[in-house]
Amino acid sequence: MMDELGGNNRACNGHHLAWIYCGLLTESLDASTWLRTVDELRRSGWRVTLIAAGKGGHQQIGGVDVLCFPRPEVYLLRQVAFHLRVLRWLIAEIRAVDVILFHEMSAPWMLMLRTVFRFMRGQHPLMVMDTRSLPMEDREQESRKERVRGAAFWIANRIGNVCADGRVAITGRMAQMLNIPEGILWGTWPSGVDIEPFASACLKRRWPVADDSVVLVYHGSQHRERNLLTLCRAVMVANAKGMSFVLSLVGGGNQHSELAAFAAEAEGAIRVLPSVPHGQIPDLLGEAHVGVVPFPDENKFRVSSPIKLFEYMAAGLPILATRVVCHTDVVGEGDYVFWAEDAGEEGLLAGLTQVWESRRSLPVMGRHATLASKAWTWAESAKKLGLALEKGMKKTRRGATRFVGRDAGSAIGRTI
Repeated sequence: MMDELGGNNRACNGHHLAWIYCGLLTESLDASTWLRTVDELRRSGWRVTLIAAGKGGHQQIGGVDVLCFPRPEVYLLRQVAFHLRVLRWLIAEIRAVDVILFHEMSAPWMLMLRTVFRFMRGQHPLMVMDTRSLPMEDREQESRKERVRGAAFWIANRIGNVCADGRVAITGRMAQMLNIPEGILWGTWPSGVDIEPFASACLKRRWPVADDSVVLVYHGSQHRERNLLTLCRAVMVANAKGMSFVLSLVGGGNQHSELAAFAAEAEGAIRVLPSVPHGQIPDLLGEAHVGVVPFPDENKFRVSSPIKLFEYMAAGLPILATRVVCHTDVVGEGDYVFWAEDAGEEGLLAGLTQVWESRRSLPVMGRHATLASKAWTWAESAKKLGLALEKGMKKTRRGATRFVGRDAGSAIGRTI
């Protein structure tokens, strides 16, 4: 069999995981979720083939070996072309793979592969579906394309609940939200951070003195649902009250133009910048004093595990966060966070006021944030995923109900 693993796995005899990511890891804002987790799984003894879209063949992306399949950049057609190539590879390697890990976009194609399994003798790979986020679009403002994507997500969730051998999710709250049956929930694994690259941010930072402006930073999606325009307005009100903040918003999304237009009238207090490669994020955070996560208290955020929160912590940044469980579950009673009790302008303004009044404490809070980040590394997250997969494999291989030979409308499994 052709060596698909690269790096430290060439002599490894561990379980073989084929992990499908149907996007371009070179352009993904959360590419570290897959790249760093795969790297850590390989270090722990797993044989992992990470599959993604890209130029054909093996690619080194972020120092991680990725098996890429090309696709035309045409809406819908790109997914068809990519998944047909992936299916062909999986069928060819079917005896060598123990587990196939996939996400919602790949669920219909994995159902097709499940049908192929019915006509093949011998043991087949277990199919495990992983869910990292919910559709983010506001139903009142979503486009037709976004409505289709949202509907497809929930159909895929149904397919996963009925047809997968197992499921994993980003948090327990996510698993509850998706109504994942207890019998197929193998485990949860949160987001994390690779601490070492962010250490440079701590060394680069110059903390504010006297009446220097406090620099706030947000990096990531600039979609309307992220509450960034409300944050901008709160910053302007704070400055009008005699405080001094500069807010940098880095990323892209459906509100980028609107935010840029607001910044154009903000006299330098708001800076809206395009996305940067992930490797440049530590330098970006090294120029700031406080990381901001202004998300509203809604289900799609409650169930999440925001990567940026951990990256702020690893970069030695105190945090201004809304009091949402995805934030409180991580920070707890940590003394490096300023809480906004709600996501409205007044709530964020109250949080900004706390920051301004405590600005002399920011260096100490930053050190505490760095220490706290050590509990949320990608190594710890990968360990949780690896244990979940090991536990699920043992349970299923022992003779638990295996969902081979069922379709999306059937609840009947067969025992192997």
